[in-house]
Amino acid sequence: MSDTFKAAVVQAAPVLFDTPKTIAKLANLTREAASSGASLVVFPEAFVGGYPKGLDFGARLGSRSPQGRDDFLRYYESAIDVPGAEAARLGEIALSNNVHLVVGVIERDGGTLYCSSLTFGPNGRLLSKHRKLMPTALERLVWGFGDGSTIGVVNTPIGRIGSVICWENYMPLLRTAMYAQGIELYCAPTVDDRDTWLPTMRTIAIEGRCFVISACQYLTRADAPPGYDAIQGDDPKTVLIRGGSCIVDPLGNILVEPDFSGEMIRIADIDRRVIVRGKYDLDVVGHYSRPDVFHLSVDTGAKSPVVFARQAEFAALHESDAAAATGEAKACSD
Repeated sequence: MSDTFKAAVVQAAPVLFDTPKTIAKLANLTREAASSGASLVVFPEAFVGGYPKGLDFGARLGSRSPQGRDDFLRYYESAIDVPGAEAARLGEIALSNNVHLVVGVIERDGGTLYCSSLTFGPNGRLLSKHRKLMPTALERLVWGFGDGSTIGVVNTPIGRIGSVICWENYMPLLRTAMYAQGIELYCAPTVDDRDTWLPTMRTIAIEGRCFVISACQYLTRADAPPGYDAIQGDDPKTVLIRGGSCIVDPLGNILVEPDFSGEMIRIADIDRRVIVRGKYDLDVVGHYSRPDVFHLSVDTGAKSPVVFARQAEFAALHESDAAAATGEAKACSD
């Protein structure tokens, strides 16, 4: 496992509602980051599929408009299936550039969209998928809710990688669940471009003694197609999401300062030995915890709205077999 490597945050916009062109742009940006020596490349929230800031999808309390339904249809058609052809293409991009690739996507599953983060290895394989647990405000109208089955950290040659998306980072219990899995490279794809985002990322880095890598979109009205009826108006120069990507080390030092001037790629040197140096005096799920006072229980089971009888019978049988095996093992040890 490598202790030192380079990580990149990509601050850019998709080609809104044009997924093939967005993926082509992502391929070029990944190539550019890899040519600068990056082994880990992190893209913003909803980079593939888009974050249509300023749209209201025709929703008012008690009613939805036909135009809003058309907006949702266009958004749905821009989303991707996981697994699917577009996800496979993202894996190919990771493989051809020999990088670990973290990408925010809008995932389509049945009739529901999810804001997800995909992590690919340099071999092109999908290592993990995280669905945003808690969409914020009007996001709840167009995105479904994730469940505990995608709260995970994956072990890689450059460290343990996990993703927490945008305002999920304000959920203390979710952060704790990530820390408990030994996260080292805490990826925070976002569209939050406020000045308050950086102190949040510094807090998480210090609290979790991990590197925080946060990529934010830089989106202007010009990145959206005609007919994009955003509340901000039609001036192509209007900035809808202003960036602010950053990288912070486990002691809270800022390795990549936020920049709000446009699209860019920023690189930082990562030294994983700083993690252990930081945990010398603070490990919130180890020596600095108080399990006699506080306890967190995390349900990592997938939640399906429909379970067919045969599935239920199989699950019950599996649980019965597992309980019997546990009892036999205990009897042997006794």
